[in-house]
Amino acid sequence: MRDKRTLITGAGLISMDDKIGVLNRASILIEGTKIRDVGVDLPISADDVDESIDATGSIIVPGFINAHMHTWQTALRGVASNWTLAEYFRWVHAGLATRFTPADLEIGTYAGAMNQLNVGTTTLVDWCHNNPTPAHTDAAIDGLERSGIRAAFFHGSPKPDPKPGERPFWEVAHPRQEVERLLSQARFGPGSLLSLGMAILGPHYSTLEVSLADFALARELNLTASMHQGGGAPREPGGWDKLEKQGLLGPHINIVHGNDLGDDRLDRFVDHGMSFSVTPENEMTQGHGHPIIGRLRDRGVAPSIGVDLESGLSGEMFTAARTALVHQRSLDNAAFRSAAAVDQAPIPSTSTIATAEALRWVTIEGARMIGQLDRIGSVTPGKDADIVLIDARLPNMQPVHDLINSALMQTSLANIASVMVAGIWRKRRGALVDEMGRALDPAAWLDPLRASGARLAADVGLRSLLGDS
Repeated sequence: MRDKRTLITGAGLISMDDKIGVLNRASILIEGTKIRDVGVDLPISADDVDESIDATGSIIVPGFINAHMHTWQTALRGVASNWTLAEYFRWVHAGLATRFTPADLEIGTYAGAMNQLNVGTTTLVDWCHNNPTPAHTDAAIDGLERSGIRAAFFHGSPKPDPKPGERPFWEVAHPRQEVERLLSQARFGPGSLLSLGMAILGPHYSTLEVSLADFALARELNLTASMHQGGGAPREPGGWDKLEKQGLLGPHINIVHGNDLGDDRLDRFVDHGMSFSVTPENEMTQGHGHPIIGRLRDRGVAPSIGVDLESGLSGEMFTAARTALVHQRSLDNAAFRSAAAVDQAPIPSTSTIATAEALRWVTIEGARMIGQLDRIGSVTPGKDADIVLIDARLPNMQPVHDLINSALMQTSLANIASVMVAGIWRKRRGALVDEMGRALDPAAWLDPLRASGARLAADVGLRSLLGDS
């Protein structure tokens, strides 16, 4: 029995493939989990496919890649919207996080993943750092697996205030046994939708001894090691120099944020081929500093983009990409004006960053960061069929003069019509669906999510509004 064949025709296509480019009336042939052919007027009869879709009026883009999100916090939506980073640390890591049960991890991660599918994200880097027991970890992974999203699960560690007689979290190395246990699970095997990484503390948040052990473990197990960089003074000021001397830096090291990195340090990181994940909305909201997108561009590299916290922000990647783009344009414009004569203050002759580049941050660069550029990130024959159909017929996008500009700058959640992950529709005609294409009832996960959020909020004296609605 052959794999299911789906033919999509008539759509505008932003392939993110340099050879294919942008096509006005594209045809895409999908067979099983893979994209088999892309072109205009492909010579394929409707009789030779199992599903034929006329996508006229749609714009097709590769599935968005959310490069950094703490999905376990989904039941806390809106709680952190007015908090600085210091308040977040105090209320979440030292408070709310300690109340989570495995069931809270499972429903929060599942609901968060379902929302990512709903808003056009097909790959989620789930940076899970509230897993005090293996049961918590397994529950979070169960939530990802049940959703059907493609996910890189970055296994982290909790950050509570130490109790008397306990070693503080910054003195505890990443648990080798737990990482090896996860690697042995079949659901992280080759070709799976799930992959594994390490969400480590790094020298900003741990002792040198812990950093050396964690970096060495990631290199030994050939896993991406991702870490937050920034937010207060580092625990090991000279840590990066010592890690570099040990030969532990390289393309498998991922820096999240990095707002306070000096120019020399950033130069060295780029020379080592390290990757960078920027979360522009949250960095500007919580006081991290300016996102480093422009500083990376000056060095010839590009970031991946993440949402970071749905406890404070929306989960929409097109919003995150727009925020990143317009903020960096604003910084560039301000620098141009500052360099002009006092009596001139001219307007720049053109924008410094094109919309196509920003779209790469949430597709190609996300795929590169997790080492899956051969599988995802563009609509290319041979890659997995992760695609999003944007309904451009709605009033907010008409008329369409430029496919890329419209897709990035004018898309809203209302336009995310259909989402496919590895050849399976996860959203169809505006509704989330199961593997058989049957519409799902959001109450099935929203009711337990609300219950989880209400209990967690009440435990720390916060009141959940509209919890019974």
